[in-house]
Amino acid sequence: MEKTEEVIAGETKAGEARAGEAKAGEAKAREVLVIGGNRYFGKRLIARLLAAGDRVTVLNRGSSPPPKGAIPLVADRNDEKSLNTALGSRTFDVVVDQVCYTPRQAATARRVFAGRTRRYVMTSTVEVYEYEDSIALVREQDVDPLGVAVDLDLPWDDPGFLDTHYGEGKRQAEAVFAAEPEFPWTAVRVAHVLGGADDFTGRLDHYADRIRTGEPIAVPVANQPATYIHVEEIAGFLAWAAGRDFTGPVNAASHGLLTTEVLCAQVAKHVPDGRTVFQAVEVGEVSPFSFARSYGMDTSRARRLGFRFGDVRQWLPQAVAETLGKDG
Repeated sequence: MEKTEEVIAGETKAGEARAGEAKAGEAKAREVLVIGGNRYFGKRLIARLLAAGDRVTVLNRGSSPPPKGAIPLVADRNDEKSLNTALGSRTFDVVVDQVCYTPRQAATARRVFAGRTRRYVMTSTVEVYEYEDSIALVREQDVDPLGVAVDLDLPWDDPGFLDTHYGEGKRQAEAVFAAEPEFPWTAVRVAHVLGGADDFTGRLDHYADRIRTGEPIAVPVANQPATYIHVEEIAGFLAWAAGRDFTGPVNAASHGLLTTEVLCAQVAKHVPDGRTVFQAVEVGEVSPFSFARSYGMDTSRARRLGFRFGDVRQWLPQAVAETLGKDG
């Protein structure tokens, strides 16, 4: 049956409406820049952003390609000229900075991205609280970036110095963004991350090796519990935070604290015939995830903002199995 002019006109209008809806959908896609992020929870963050329909650009030095679907951008984030050249006239709805470790890097980013982004999310760390020692869970205001002194002349380019001043570098980086904000920003203070077969830190392997051989595990005399988050949970939180408009620091951690003993007990399940031996030391290097100070994080701010974290003891068995393998 031939279509009437009215039917044809109606189909044309419907087609134009669908095209308009498609264009509107395209217009809503956010432009997101992720600095770093090619491994661990960074790549999971990128996957979540892409799945949400965001147009994701990944900036790094080109040592490894970004996840499929992301746009690569090669530059040295420490080189202001390199950054400006690579970015050109690009602007972004949000920047997620996974690799800002020093106040120098923060100062460069503040200059380069002024006028280029509507929001800046810096991945920070629980280690900003390393000088706290509190029975109560620490809150964001316990380390106020506006009260942190910044020293750009410290040897931040020295890898050895940076390694031993990780928490201080993050504290001062936060302070740079807070002192003269060029754009709305937040610093996500990330708890110790566990889980995933691609955990590159080797920390759980450290325990597994010692339990396997019966070698002593060095811990402080007063060994304090710590705060943790699953690799998938922090990726989800960062993706969520990228789409919100709150500013300032926010703690990100699963509910509950873990002691070294609890963590090792879970690891020991994957090491048949192993033996767990702890050795308390007053001075000297201690094992990963053992702490002389108590600074578990209070996450009530994140909860008030609308995000609810899981419980650490519920996902711990899965996280250890993912990293060590079910057969140890």
